[in-house]
Amino acid sequence: MAEKKTTKKAEPKKATTTTAAPKKAAVATKKAETKSTKAATKTTAKPAAKATTKAATKPAAKTAAKASSKVAAKSATKTAKVAAMPQLKILKNDEWLQPFAPAIEGRYLHVKNKLNELTQNGAVKLSDFATGYLYYGLHHEDKKWILREWAPNATEIYLIGDCNNWQEDKAYAFKRVPKTPGDWELRLPEKYLKHGQLFKLSIHWNGGQGERIPAWATRVVQDDQTKIFSAQVWAPEQAYQWKVTKFRPNTSPLLIYECHIGMAQDAEKVGTYNEFRENVLPRIIADGYNCIQIMAIQEHPYYGSFGYHVSSFFAASSRFGTPEELKALIDAAHEKGIAVIMDIVHSHAVKNENEGLGNFAGDPNQYFYEGGRREHPAWDSLCFDYGRNEVLHFLLSNCKYWLEEYHFDGFRFDGVTSMLYYSHGLGDNFLDYGAYYNGNEDDNAIAYLTLANLLIHEVYPKAITIAEEVSGMPGLAMPYKDGGYGFDYRMAMNIPDYWIKIIKELRDEDWKPSSMFWEVKNRRADEKTISYCESHDQALVGDKTIIFRLIDADMYWHFKKGDENYNVERGIALHKMIRLLTASTINGGYLNFMGNEFGHPEWIDFPRQDNGWSYKYARRQWNLVDNHDLCYHYLGDFDKAMLKTLKIQKDIQKTPVTEIITNDGDQVLAYQRGDLLFVFNFSFNRSYTGYGFRVRQGSYNVLLNTDDTAFGGHGLNDDSLTHFTVYDPLLARENKGWLKLYLPARSAVVLTKSKDD
Repeated sequence: MAEKKTTKKAEPKKATTTTAAPKKAAVATKKAETKSTKAATKTTAKPAAKATTKAATKPAAKTAAKASSKVAAKSATKTAKVAAMPQLKILKNDEWLQPFAPAIEGRYLHVKNKLNELTQNGAVKLSDFATGYLYYGLHHEDKKWILREWAPNATEIYLIGDCNNWQEDKAYAFKRVPKTPGDWELRLPEKYLKHGQLFKLSIHWNGGQGERIPAWATRVVQDDQTKIFSAQVWAPEQAYQWKVTKFRPNTSPLLIYECHIGMAQDAEKVGTYNEFRENVLPRIIADGYNCIQIMAIQEHPYYGSFGYHVSSFFAASSRFGTPEELKALIDAAHEKGIAVIMDIVHSHAVKNENEGLGNFAGDPNQYFYEGGRREHPAWDSLCFDYGRNEVLHFLLSNCKYWLEEYHFDGFRFDGVTSMLYYSHGLGDNFLDYGAYYNGNEDDNAIAYLTLANLLIHEVYPKAITIAEEVSGMPGLAMPYKDGGYGFDYRMAMNIPDYWIKIIKELRDEDWKPSSMFWEVKNRRADEKTISYCESHDQALVGDKTIIFRLIDADMYWHFKKGDENYNVERGIALHKMIRLLTASTINGGYLNFMGNEFGHPEWIDFPRQDNGWSYKYARRQWNLVDNHDLCYHYLGDFDKAMLKTLKIQKDIQKTPVTEIITNDGDQVLAYQRGDLLFVFNFSFNRSYTGYGFRVRQGSYNVLLNTDDTAFGGHGLNDDSLTHFTVYDPLLARENKGWLKLYLPARSAVVLTKSKDD
C-alpha cells in the first residue's frame, strides 16, 4: 500500500483483539536436508555482532544526530581488511553522489561483512542460511512428528489442541535443544497428530503464560463462530504435483495485473483461489498482461487491512482456500505464461499477541526493536529488529519459502520507505541527496533488503523484485555489485500522484504536455521502474480512482450507450489518454489494479463495523464490463488493444523515448519509440487539420486511435488510410519529412512506419 497514505494502511485498533496466524504444512523432509538446515540454523542462532546490535537499538534521534557520512567512513576504515572496496557504478553514473561516497561505500561494506558473517565467509551459501522453514515448524519425518520453535525467553512449552483436548500434557511437552540460544523441540509418534487437527503452543515464561500460534506455522485457520485463529496440521496424503516445474517470466516488458483474491468476484463475499483461477485468470490472459501481483497472501487477522498487518508470515491465507488450491492457481498461470509475484510484508507486523509475534514468549523484543522504535507511529504495528541475526534468519527464510514451496516468481516489497528511515519517512522532505545520507537511515534495514535481494536471485535468478518506495532513495533498483540494494524495479509512485493533482487542481486548458511528459519519464536512468496511473491505493474509501475523479456520479446515470453526457465523454477520452501516455513511456514495466482497466465505478471498502460488515464494495463487478449496453467495455477493450500495440515494438521498455514535439500552447505532444509514433492532442476544444511533425520519410499507418468508435470515441479519422510524409529539401538531408495529421480534440493516436519504406 502506498506509504504516503499511512492512515489508510493502519489497521483499526479493534482489529488487534481479533486472531490470526499460520501453521507449517507437514511436509516430509529428507534427513540430509534436515541436517544441513540444522547446521545452518546453528549459524543463524549466533547473536548479532555487538556493534551491529547496538546500532540497531539506538533511538532514531540519537543516531540521526551524527552525520551518516562520518559514521560510514569510520565503518569503512574498520572493515577495509575484511573486504576490498571496488569502484561502485552508482558513483560513476551520478557525480552528484560523490560527496556521499563514504556513506554509500559504508553501506556496501556493511552488507559485505554481514554476508560474510551469515555465510561463514563463503563456506555456505546465503540460501543455505535461509532454510529455517525446513528446521522450525511442524514436520512429518520417519513416521514421527517434529515441531521446533525459537523461544529464548520461554521456561516451558506445550503443544495443545484437538489431539489432547487443549490441555497441557507432559507427553506434549517440548524440550530445550542443547547448545542453542533458545530452540525448543517436540517429537511425537505419528499417531499423535492427524491431518486437519487444530493446535497451538502454550508458552510459559517467568511471570506469565500465553497461548500462541507457532511463528513458523504454515497453515492457520479461523473458526467461523468464535473467530479464533489456530494452527492446523496440514499433511494431505497426496502432495501437490506441479505441472510446470520450470518457468521463466516474460519481462519484455513486464505488464502487471495487481489483484486481491478475496475481492476478485462479482458476488458479495470472500472469493477463493479456485474462483480466481477459473473466473479471473482467463480475463487477465485475454487482456494481455504477463504477470499477476497478488495481495494479502500472508495470513492476517483483519481482512480489511488489505493484508498489510501480517500475523503468520509462512501461512497462505486460509480465507481463500487451501495451500494446494493456491499452488494450482500459480501452476495454471505458469501454464499460460503468466508470472506470479506476491506482496510480501517485511516492513512491520501486526501487534496481536495471540495470533502474531508481538509478545511471543513473554519477550516483546524477541523479533522487534526495543524502546521507541518498536511501534510504528502511523500504522499501529511493530517494527522488526533487522540488526538481529535470528530476525534476519526468519525473514530471509520467509523469502525463500514462498519461492520454493509455492513457486512464486518474486515479490513486491511493501513499505520500503518505512524500513529505510528511523523516521519511517513520516514528515520528511526529500528535496536533495543529503536527505538520503544524513544519519536518519537504518543501515540494518538497508542491509536486510540488500541481502533479501541477493538471496532471492541466488535461489531463483529470474525472480522479480519490486520496491514500493516513495522517497527516491538512490540505488534502490541497482545491483548490489554496483552499490545498489538489488531490486529489479521500483514503483514510480510520483506518476499516480501527478495525475490526481492535475485532475483535481487544473482546468483542462491548463494541462501542459511538457509537464506530463517530464513526469512520466522522471526517473534515474540506471534504475528500472514500474509505471502506473493508479493502484489499489487510489481505489480505497477516502480516495477516488481516475475514472471517478473524471466523471463522478454521472457514472451511475449516464454510462449507458446513447445516454452519455459531456462529462462521461470527457472522462472516457482522458482515461484512455492518461493510460496510453503512462504505459508507452515505461522503462521497466506497467501496472494496473484489478478492474481499473475498465473504469470500475466504486471504491473499495472492506467489511467493517461502520458499514454493517458488508461486502458490497469489497468485490469487482465484472458484469459491468461484460454488458455491451454500457460504456465500461470501451475502456476494457482499449486497455487490451493498448497492450497489444505496445508489444509490437520489441523490448519497448528499453527503446529510447525520443521527443518529436511538445507544444504547451496547442497542448500537443509527440514522441517516438522505435517504430512506434505516439501523438496526443490534450486540447478539449481545438482539433487540428494538417498538424505537422518532422519524422523519418516514408509512409505511416495507424495502429491505435483513442477516438475509435470501438473505444467510445467519435471516429473522426479514417484509420484505414496510409499517411505519407511531405518532402522538404531541408529535412531530406536528415532523411526526414513532414507528417501531417488531423488531430481531433482530446485524442491520441499510435502510428508505425511502413516496413516497405
